[in-house]
Amino acid sequence: MKKEITYYKNKSIFITATNTDVGKTYAAEKFLRFFANKGFKVGYFKPFETGVETSPLDGTKMLDITKELNPLFTANINDVVPYKFKLPAAPYVAKGNTVIDLELIKEKKKYLESLCDILIIEGAGGPMVPIEEDFLIIDLIKELDCETILITPSKLGCINDTLLSCEALKSRDIDFEFYINLYQDKDSFNEVSLPFLISKFKNLNYLDDLV
Repeated sequence: MKKEITYYKNKSIFITATNTDVGKTYAAEKFLRFFANKGFKVGYFKPFETGVETSPLDGTKMLDITKELNPLFTANINDVVPYKFKLPAAPYVAKGNTVIDLELIKEKKKYLESLCDILIIEGAGGPMVPIEEDFLIIDLIKELDCETILITPSKLGCINDTLLSCEALKSRDIDFEFYINLYQDKDSFNEVSLPFLISKFKNLNYLDDLV
């Protein structure tokens, strides 16, 4: 972590990524376990889950993990995942005629924060994914005033995706750290992508190093 571990107490951390299927849920679990291992009471929040047939699979799994790590986290699935949509698409598309209530999201966040020391918030897709036509995930991060962690993949193309996402976050004056999820093109990462990333950023963080 970029800051002293005590800095994160009583804060919320928003996990976004360069795109979908990059590992936000995996990252959320890693950070939940990391902070729990450091003695913090952890909480979890996923404002939107899409691709929900009957119940939110990711949200339910993560709620179970969170309650295992913090028995005082007595929230239910409707608190943790207030918006559930069947279509696996950006919230703006998946929601259909549903009106997204930002104040409801803020109220849920405040309630969940009361049950933990550190709340891990998992976004949908990447920073520029639309919630409304003119309101994106990156705008939600700003509204919720969170610490922010960007997850980037190790696959070919990650340089471009990482730089674009970094520029987007900087354009909103959002301070962030980024972590590499070393799982795709793992065997070629050191040769294909690492030389530029290490030259550009000097020190790199890897999700698998969180213990």
